[in-house]
Amino acid sequence: MASSGLLLFLGCLASALLAGATKVHHHEFIVQETPVKRLCEEHNIITVNGQFPGPTLEVREGDTLVVNVVNQAQYNVTIHWHGIRQFRTGWADGPEFVTQCPIKPGGSYKYRFTIEGQEGTLWWHAHSSWLRATVYGALIIRPREDKPYPFDKPAREVPILLGEWWNANPVEVIREAQRTGGAPNVSDAFTVNGQPGDLYNCSRQDTTAISVKPGETALLRFINSALNHELFVSFVFPKATSLLHAHYYDMPGVYTTDFPANPPVQFDYTAQNVSQSLWQPIPATKLYKLRFGSVVQVVLQDTSIVTPENHPIHLHGYDFYILAEGFGNYDAEKDAAKFNLENPPQRNTVAVPVNGWAVIRFRADNPGVWLMHCHLDVHITWGLAMAFLVEDGYGELQSLEAPPVDLPMC
Repeated sequence: MASSGLLLFLGCLASALLAGATKVHHHEFIVQETPVKRLCEEHNIITVNGQFPGPTLEVREGDTLVVNVVNQAQYNVTIHWHGIRQFRTGWADGPEFVTQCPIKPGGSYKYRFTIEGQEGTLWWHAHSSWLRATVYGALIIRPREDKPYPFDKPAREVPILLGEWWNANPVEVIREAQRTGGAPNVSDAFTVNGQPGDLYNCSRQDTTAISVKPGETALLRFINSALNHELFVSFVFPKATSLLHAHYYDMPGVYTTDFPANPPVQFDYTAQNVSQSLWQPIPATKLYKLRFGSVVQVVLQDTSIVTPENHPIHLHGYDFYILAEGFGNYDAEKDAAKFNLENPPQRNTVAVPVNGWAVIRFRADNPGVWLMHCHLDVHITWGLAMAFLVEDGYGELQSLEAPPVDLPMC
């Protein structure tokens, strides 16, 4: 009887271990030139495995990704895994000349990392020049097999990647802008899963149509893959009420009538007295050193240098907490009272308001060099970026891993 009980216990234990087992996923990315027809014309663009957008990677929390990137294109390339913390695996983060030298034409590099403590919708993209215009794809992280979704599991899931399309070669677009010193040309179309919208010439009818049954729940995984634009999504509900309809039938709760006659907060929104000396970049490579385990607070202040704009600031290697956002100049004495220290949202990218500020915090528990930059690529080209150097802690588990043997050299 005792032996059968032992066998039963071991069987249950084995089932539990299998249920929570993690996997190693192997993929190969062939970066290559591919003919693609959009807006009535065929162009050669850089793709991964001939796909535009690139392949969707699907894993579970705790799994390991091994992606062998083979560069068969004519440009140097790296791949960044946007939002992945890369704990102790900074060599796999991807921004060129920050964590690695680029993969040269004809070369290859194997990115290997484990996804720890993260679930949700992320993505991957090129982090060299403007190759990100066409080299990108979704990275879906599901819960472990023995862990439920944090909400009712949807009947279906659909990645929706919003992007941009250039009739010209995006790499040549930014090169020309750098030669002339002017702003680069804008894209020719916006895309949904690689297809221009319905109103563009030669576009597909019903660019992206998703059929759902009544009462069915669909999870739409939106990813803004656009190079230089912040794109937004609006939902048109079949039973929505127009303002005129609500007014006519005196329906409460649809609108209010207390729109202010004057701006409630007044300050110099478009200050023109910013010294033009601030327009000049500093020819230097300076890192900000952080002690392992230290708590870091960063105040991101928008300015009117060149023009005030909403900047999506992305931090590699970390998720951070957004403590507060506001408009005008940040005042440390007054604005600290606005901090949300109970349940602040956790992100890897924050949109700094136009003529405003945002305050973020994170714990420097991931050793390495981590880039922080504006995710509008034209701005990173102009220098809107910096990097943190996070020192090693104590022992192997708090230290950066050794570089892979096949790490590309400059």
